[in-house]
Amino acid sequence: MAAKKILMLVGDYAEDYETMVPFQALCMVGHIVHAVCPDKVAGETVRTAIHDFEGDQTYSEKPGHNFTLNADFAEVEAAAYDALLIPGGRAPEYLRLNPEVLRLVKAFADADKPIAAVCHGAQVLAAAGVLKGRTCSAYPACAPEVRLAGGEYVELPVDAVHVDGNLVTAPAWPAHPAWLARFLEVLGTRIEL
Repeated sequence: MAAKKILMLVGDYAEDYETMVPFQALCMVGHIVHAVCPDKVAGETVRTAIHDFEGDQTYSEKPGHNFTLNADFAEVEAAAYDALLIPGGRAPEYLRLNPEVLRLVKAFADADKPIAAVCHGAQVLAAAGVLKGRTCSAYPACAPEVRLAGGEYVELPVDAVHVDGNLVTAPAWPAHPAWLARFLEVLGTRIEL
């Protein structure tokens, strides 16, 4: 299997599990993952938050870890990568306001490259205008944004995944086993035991 080069867009208060787990799992199977954040460079960190489902009307939030970036946002170009990954959490709220983030996301979509988004990552996809005519899952609070962007929101159990061609989406981190497995399939990754 040839290693794929994956760009991961993160920011302060990205969801901890949705940042750490995909980064580590994709590196573990031999892919190259560049984690970037606007206005930050390799070696700097973003703070993460842990979102949990504890029976309240919405998720709870606790401090996560500092996650170290390993590439410079200002130097990335979609053409240099095979796929894009967007974690959820609160970071997508402000990442979607950055024109360069939206340009990158649109370039991946226009090139029909694999895109994986989980939880609130769909907010970035919606803002980039890449959901029109597509089906997409996300955290349920993002359903209106998916619909307003011209997409069809797919309601799933919190541990399930939805695939629409090159787009692999899930509601939240409990879906990691299914979401990452399907993303690896879309990437063409084969793991033999």
